[in-house]
Amino acid sequence: MKAVAAGLAGVLIFEPEVFGDARGFFVETLRQQRLQQAGLNLHFVQHNQSRSRQGVLRGLHYQLERPQGKLIGCSRGSVFDVAVDVRRGSPGFGRWIGVMLDDVAHRQVYLPPGFAHGFCVLSQDADLIYHCTDYHHAASETGVAWNDPAIGIEWPEMKGGWTLSDRDRALPKLADQTRLPVFAAQ
Repeated sequence: MKAVAAGLAGVLIFEPEVFGDARGFFVETLRQQRLQQAGLNLHFVQHNQSRSRQGVLRGLHYQLERPQGKLIGCSRGSVFDVAVDVRRGSPGFGRWIGVMLDDVAHRQVYLPPGFAHGFCVLSQDADLIYHCTDYHHAASETGVAWNDPAIGIEWPEMKGGWTLSDRDRALPKLADQTRLPVFAAQ
């Protein structure tokens, strides 16, 4: 598994070796030793899976208290996965990175705590897998508008537009956030 810096401090893309033949494939999706070699000493406490249909856009979500680091992969289908640095005081504050995740290359992306996360589904449906460094804390969950012009995410085109939840559609712009995670230099 190769780790590649993604252009925002702390965000890494992992490119695994996929062993395939006429029977199917095998891919290693988590090996602590590989994470440590990439400079990440992580302990995952929660594993999540979500399924969404084509045209769904989820996000951009983060937690104020107990922010989660997330190792994210797509086990079925394909998504455009996005991370936005929302850590007040961070050199990358307000910047975003987008990564294609799918069930062919099996790339994964690691987002440190303090990043808002979102994705849109490009295939008929998609399953996203999240390994999280802290437990979900619903009381502190919030987010940033997916289409905030100050962030300027270049989402792929979707015929008919994107389908969002009412909650995601109502998320405020980054400039309107009253509370944000604080950047802690490593």
